[in-house]
Amino acid sequence: MSAGTYTPRPGGAPLSRMIAAQAALETRMLLRNGEQLLLTVVIPALLLVLFSTVDVVDTGAGEPVDFLAPGVLALAVMSTAFTGQAIATGFERRYGVLKRLGVSPLPRWGLMAAKTLSVLVTEVLQVVLLAVIAFALGWSPDGNPFAVLLLLLLGTVAFSGLGLLMAGTLKAEATLAAANLVFLLLLVGGGVIVPLDRFPDAVRSLLGLLPISALSGGLRDVLSHGAAMPWGDAAVLAVWAVLGLGAAARFFRWE
Repeated sequence: MSAGTYTPRPGGAPLSRMIAAQAALETRMLLRNGEQLLLTVVIPALLLVLFSTVDVVDTGAGEPVDFLAPGVLALAVMSTAFTGQAIATGFERRYGVLKRLGVSPLPRWGLMAAKTLSVLVTEVLQVVLLAVIAFALGWSPDGNPFAVLLLLLLGTVAFSGLGLLMAGTLKAEATLAAANLVFLLLLVGGGVIVPLDRFPDAVRSLLGLLPISALSGGLRDVLSHGAAMPWGDAAVLAVWAVLGLGAAARFFRWE
């Protein structure tokens, strides 16, 4: 008796297809979430338009948009890779979604890869939108596109690791409060809107070691000053990426 032929063929889908399907689902869920969309897209765009057109903060010589655009790009990366991902993953963990997905044919590392792909897709949309707005405001960037891409990738990895660490160790409500508080603090003290040289020397040295300061400062050196590659800022982001991902892998709790 010969084995029958079944259509559709039984068995799990290829791993790459499962990751792609989960990434598409994660992206759709993010874009349908009004609160997350406000945080990741609307707020950075409004900040860019407001502070570029209204003389509220002294951004130094040159057009305000030339200083603000790199910082807002860094803020967009942080809002998606850190704040948005931490909050969403924290509540998925609370409601048992991660536990159920963890026993599905998609391996746990594949789920994290899908979340990372979703973050990258969202960031591409953010960067395109913010760049269009900045160009409309008179932005004239300069520098090496490869350096910009490398900084954005390092920033994404660093913030993703920190976001997953927070989501995997704190309760969902604590993650919600802490992620939004960190977002506001880094918005003010991370060189996004207010230049770091406005702070006292001792404070400025510490603020310069933050991932948002390294990302915004590195992007500003490349896009506004034409630097080839700000290796110091890239090194700071790399250290945060290793520490964040390492701690998340060690302490993340799925239940």
